[in-house]
Amino acid sequence: MSQWIGTANQGYAPYAIEELRRLIDGATFTQLAAGEVFMMNSPLDRNETLQAIRQQEPIFLRHIQPVDRTLEIEGNADDLERLSSMVRNAVLALENKRTAVHIRRTPKTVYVYSAADTKAILDAVLEEIDAEPAVQQPDMIIAIYAADSQLYAGFGTPQDMLSDWPGGAVRFQREEGQVSRAKFKLLEAERAFGLNYAKHRNALDVGAAPGGWTSLLLERGLRVTAVDPAELHPSLLEYPTLTYVKRNASDVKFDAGAFDLLVCDMSWSPMQMCRLVLDLEPALAKGATAVITVKLMHRKPLQTIRDVISRLSTAFVLGKAKQLFHNREEITLHLQKK
Repeated sequence: MSQWIGTANQGYAPYAIEELRRLIDGATFTQLAAGEVFMMNSPLDRNETLQAIRQQEPIFLRHIQPVDRTLEIEGNADDLERLSSMVRNAVLALENKRTAVHIRRTPKTVYVYSAADTKAILDAVLEEIDAEPAVQQPDMIIAIYAADSQLYAGFGTPQDMLSDWPGGAVRFQREEGQVSRAKFKLLEAERAFGLNYAKHRNALDVGAAPGGWTSLLLERGLRVTAVDPAELHPSLLEYPTLTYVKRNASDVKFDAGAFDLLVCDMSWSPMQMCRLVLDLEPALAKGATAVITVKLMHRKPLQTIRDVISRLSTAFVLGKAKQLFHNREEITLHLQKK
């Protein structure tokens, strides 16, 4: 038996739960935050549960943390003292490791301390036991979820928790002059799928306007062909490595094997997107990478995703399908041309 807290994008927790039910027979669930955070009781032990999730990572499960300790919230300094004792008792797991402290709270919790105050106290305890407090790239994470009347705490690696951000809520800093927030989706996809856009040379951005994804690829040194009948941001036109095709993507043909990267973030129906990508497939070199968003316009997203993957599998191998933190009513696919 093991206990876990799972997190999905707002409104998508039921789909994450459905995926987990298919993976872990006999798992039971209770809601902690409507449509987003839930508790899972697994009949499997910790390692068996993690193995099941790693073998077929759920698309809609953004983050998961083990529940190693459950503490009743007193609403006073005793809460911090008990958390501090918990960390001291974990010295063998944390000593000499870069360790991050992640705290999340429900709005109605009676836990009175802020995330910043809790982290400051626990960071001091980590220094006592010769662990190194860390924010980025930790070896270990102490995850604490303050529910209404209980603290749920767990220890694990970023890989175990599917993210090194609290609750999988990946945050990127908005830049001055940034073309659009859509850029964050492509940045997060790079992290989530283990990609490095700078390794590519020629990219095709389909449905590029206003140019958030194009801007990132240009900044990474790629030659980019951006296709969209709408206007690109004027700042992008200054790049000599940009080719702007102001037309509908369905009306454009390219030389065979011209691109080693395709990105597509269009507000088309899933099947329209499939037709477009498959029509453009000859323009991709063998082994080319594709990063594509799939809009979930229907009431059966899991079936929609299965249909899309099946359709695209005629020309592509699926690397991973994931609803990223910066996705809204969509998921992102990482594909490789056969």
